[in-house]
Amino acid sequence: MSESTKPIINSSSSNTKKWYASWFDTPYYHILYKDRDHEEAQFFMDTLTHYLNLPEDAKILDLACGKGRHSIYLNHLGFDVTGADLSENSIAQAKLSANAKLQFTVHDMRLPFEEKFDAIFNLFTSFGYFEEDADNLKTLKAIRDSLSEYGFAVIDFMNVDFVLENLVPHEVKTVEGIDFHINRYEKDNHIFKEIKFTAEGEDFFFTERVQALRLADFEEMMEEANIYLLDIFGDYKLRKFYRNQSERLIMIFK
Repeated sequence: MSESTKPIINSSSSNTKKWYASWFDTPYYHILYKDRDHEEAQFFMDTLTHYLNLPEDAKILDLACGKGRHSIYLNHLGFDVTGADLSENSIAQAKLSANAKLQFTVHDMRLPFEEKFDAIFNLFTSFGYFEEDADNLKTLKAIRDSLSEYGFAVIDFMNVDFVLENLVPHEVKTVEGIDFHINRYEKDNHIFKEIKFTAEGEDFFFTERVQALRLADFEEMMEEANIYLLDIFGDYKLRKFYRNQSERLIMIFK
């Protein structure tokens, strides 16, 4: 998706690159989501690493790390962290925080790493964006193959039933002087978020699309990938998962 396209940049255009490789790479994506709760993210990392009882020198992969907010905090806790993301712009920004035990790399999550990790975290609904179902399975297998013998993986996904029950169809969110007009809806077993806004004299239009994957869908894929689902939680405090009440679907596997 090229920003030279005028007047509307539409991620559904067939002659553009995949929407998640373009929208996530724009500065406007980070403007819209700049107010994400960092304290909540840090609390989740504290709780999760304690629950997994990771050794002090554990090697952690933050898969789909964005600009590295989880990676940076995990490194602050003392872990050896690699952050990986498809967005070159996000990784360039994240690399400003790199050190001897905090590295960032551009990486397609469908491909395994040669390096093995004690823990792999895929956080904040960073799964289910691919157009082909087979790519979800490839991603799970890549995670499996990138784990050390005693490693654990975690997928933090939305709880689809809770999201649909509480879906806000329309809203306008103003951030840094930009009015983001947002429409949300479900179609073809996907949850869509259409985002329209004007910035620097140009009109933009992006559509986020994520598969409405439920626990049963993950269980089926994990069985096919020869993955063992160990624990399921429903929020960042790691409380029990309830299909209609829990905000999150957090799965720990190996």
